[in-house]
Amino acid sequence: MKVLVVGASGFVGGHLVRRLAADGIPFRAAVHRNRGDLPGVTDVAENVDLEGPFDWTSAVAGCDTIAHLGARVHVMRESSANALDAYRRVNVDGTLCLARKAAAAGVRRFVFLSSVKVCGESTAPDAPFVESATPHPQDPYGLSKLEAETGLLELGRERGMQVVVLRPPLIYGPGVRANFLSMMRWLRRGVPLPLGSIENRRSLIGVGNMVDLICACLRHPAAAGEVFMASDGEDLSTPELLKRLAVALETKARLLPVPVSLLGSAFALAGQRALAQRLCLSLCVDNRKARKMLGWQPPFSVDEELRRTARAFLQSH
Repeated sequence: MKVLVVGASGFVGGHLVRRLAADGIPFRAAVHRNRGDLPGVTDVAENVDLEGPFDWTSAVAGCDTIAHLGARVHVMRESSANALDAYRRVNVDGTLCLARKAAAAGVRRFVFLSSVKVCGESTAPDAPFVESATPHPQDPYGLSKLEAETGLLELGRERGMQVVVLRPPLIYGPGVRANFLSMMRWLRRGVPLPLGSIENRRSLIGVGNMVDLICACLRHPAAAGEVFMASDGEDLSTPELLKRLAVALETKARLLPVPVSLLGSAFALAGQRALAQRLCLSLCVDNRKARKMLGWQPPFSVDEELRRTARAFLQSH
């Protein structure tokens, strides 16, 4: 097996190439700019482009497996005038362009990192999303990921290429950015957070567990043509996550018991409804299909993944 890792210089991609190197699995790293993003990696396809027509011939040559982690990622404050078109150009058109070239080149398996957002934005705590749930994306990013999934699975059936789709919730770990990084900064600074009264449940997945599941899907025969939910297997409330992350950061979470209704109103006035949803609502996924079909078990506990995340943060800050 030789793996083409698309998006190798990204958050998950960087961790995946290090895992493949450690396991002695041959790979080629496809990066948007140049090999300087991946010191020590010798087999690199530079200047690949998921936005617009791109000739993937040389990048896929000699690879029989693809881990496609590249995407126009979800952002809380979208600046594009036509967000759906912007997401589709990369996440749908760019992905399918790569997949068609891969199928023509005889690539055997195509693992696609999608998102739980294809299913929706929230669940009841006791009714997690499963793979058979009717998709209900709520934003352009989720819709683009769903359209990419649909196109890939159809292409796989037509061309005999084994497509595997992974739907993770929030992925955290060393090098994480966005809201998770902000939470660590708040905790280390001792900022009082008005989140102590939230009673929700949310699934997460540490990048170590995410990479391990990707590796299982790259090689396990039963993964072909399947969709899998991904998670650490332990759901946490927002206050629980902050308290356990604070322990990993060697500090204490200062959580104020502000009523959730008042909190929601404050976020709405600040134009942060999406952030309020992430902090206050439940979003759970069931990873039993991957456990059963692939014999997969998350190799790291939530606390182990939080400690690794916190250690990297403390070293860099």
